[in-house]
Amino acid sequence: MYRSLSLLFCFLFSLLLSTSVAAQSGSDFNWTEYIDRQSDELYEKVVEWRRHFHQYPELSNREFETAKVIEAHLRDLGLEVQTGIAHTGVVGILEGGKPGPVVGLRADMDALPVRERVDLPFASRVEAEYLGEIVPVMHACGHDTHMAILMGVAEMLTNVKDEIPGTVKFIFQPAEEGTPPGEDGGAEMMVEEGVLKDPDVEVIFGLHIGSQLPIGHINYRPGGIMAASNRFSIEVKGVQTHGARPWGGVDPIVASAQIINNLQSIVSRQTELTKEAAVITVGIIRAGVRNNIIPEDAYMEGTIRTLDTDMQERLFEQMHRTVEYTAKSFGAEATLTIYDGYPVTYNDPELTAMMAPTLEKVAGPENTHVVNAITGAEDFSFFQREIPGLYFFIGGMPAEMNPADAAPHHTPDFYIEEEGMKTGLRAMANLAIDYMLMD
Repeated sequence: MYRSLSLLFCFLFSLLLSTSVAAQSGSDFNWTEYIDRQSDELYEKVVEWRRHFHQYPELSNREFETAKVIEAHLRDLGLEVQTGIAHTGVVGILEGGKPGPVVGLRADMDALPVRERVDLPFASRVEAEYLGEIVPVMHACGHDTHMAILMGVAEMLTNVKDEIPGTVKFIFQPAEEGTPPGEDGGAEMMVEEGVLKDPDVEVIFGLHIGSQLPIGHINYRPGGIMAASNRFSIEVKGVQTHGARPWGGVDPIVASAQIINNLQSIVSRQTELTKEAAVITVGIIRAGVRNNIIPEDAYMEGTIRTLDTDMQERLFEQMHRTVEYTAKSFGAEATLTIYDGYPVTYNDPELTAMMAPTLEKVAGPENTHVVNAITGAEDFSFFQREIPGLYFFIGGMPAEMNPADAAPHHTPDFYIEEEGMKTGLRAMANLAIDYMLMD
């Protein structure tokens, strides 16, 4: 009974929204119908763009050829185009034929150092240099689909630009996965270089396709939806000795192993996990050059994920204490460095409530879900620090598949069902237009 009433309420709310939008627009133009039709008609183009990006991926801050493809498309549409923002970023500006607000739509561009194992005719065989090594490159997080979706939205809206009550900024952002050490870039640099200015963007929308969310579904959450992320490094200093005489020195590898274990106890025993989740992961450890030599030093690198600022500060303090005193207990010395990272991806509650009926219109109330926050991170959060933003997830998993059997993001077997991009097309276009018509 409650479910039926809830669905009825959502239907009536969406109907009222559509009526209100039509009344405010003063036009007989049916935006929902147009966007639905265009999403189907442009789908083959969008798939073609996606497959090109997938076959020829580029790493963070190296998206040179990717940027050229995007730039050419936006120029062909007749948009004002800006390039070289945050090194390789591209922005297209579509000024509508009617007055209204400026809305930002964002897609990320970079790929990852992952070797693809999925058997696709357009699978990546690209290799590139990363941290001084030649590595395989793959779009193992779906950014290829994000770019293709936004290119499709740009075309469908440009086709009827005289009907648009406002301006759309199409923001193609490099280096979402993080810049190489020693380089700047990404959303933070785009903001610093004025991507949200001239004309000033009022709100911004972004999406992420999910390999473990069924196609046709949308997940969102008001407030914090993704975690803050901080990279850290640890240098452990021991005393070198022969591998057969460990008592003759101080073993930084054993000390490092215990540091890793003790870092995990911060999360499991010192963090209030009933409040918010937290994660400390060591992803890199390097030490030694030979099996029978205990080396002088060891190096570790990892990531910290938090969803609460106070918890983040306490966790940093606990990490410094744990690293220092664990090393001392072995007679070693250790230095922990925590780097600035991404803030919490925070969906403005008022904007989210305002646009939730649009998401339900796109996917249907039964396929639109308010979810718990996740410990992944997104530098879309830098845009949201400046202006209200809404970030959401669309499904990219075959509908009949069990999510437990779907490969997660950032893995060689990551796979996206392309049909899910239709939901992205409809969602991004409807969000932009509905916001303009309600403004």
